[in-house]
Amino acid sequence: MNGMNKQNFLAMLSQQLHGLPEEDIHKSLEYYTEILEDRMEEGMSEEEAVAALGSMEEITDQIFAETSIPKLVKAKVQTNRKLKAWEIVLLILGSPVWLPLLIAVAAVLFSLYATAWAVVASLYAAVLSFAASALAGIFATFLFMFGGYFPQAALCFGAGLFCAGVTILSFFAVNQIAKAMIILTQNILTAIKNRLIGKGRA
Repeated sequence: MNGMNKQNFLAMLSQQLHGLPEEDIHKSLEYYTEILEDRMEEGMSEEEAVAALGSMEEITDQIFAETSIPKLVKAKVQTNRKLKAWEIVLLILGSPVWLPLLIAVAAVLFSLYATAWAVVASLYAAVLSFAASALAGIFATFLFMFGGYFPQAALCFGAGLFCAGVTILSFFAVNQIAKAMIILTQNILTAIKNRLIGKGRA
């Protein structure tokens, strides 16, 4: 955005945010106006202050990422044309068909999401059980040593070390799975948001 002044930047930002609720657009414009004015008070020119914000794509992506899907849906519905009387009648008459289907689709998506995170939770539970086994093995090692049962102590010590190693390796592996799940969830949400506001973005 080199060479762009404050007025042009705010006008472009407002255009790019078309599809968001009006109050959210107003808040974003106020926020970036304040940032630009602060930087200009520090001695920057308008063009330098705008350039320091980064690219328009990065700015809008951040704003859309922080906007909830219900807000986007509400704004999308409000910006659409008003339904005609016959369209409202068709929607009401067809509600016994499309409403259960919509609920079923939402339920399936939610169950898939919950199942995926349940698997992650179960993997963390498995890691915790290995950690508990490692501690139990070490504790049993000392008990057998004090009792004079050295072969059993050696066996428990080895088992404890094995469980500790599995705990460490599996912990990092499960962390990677959890991070992948978070990224996948974010990508899905971003795709849904882009679908909702895609027509409004230049």
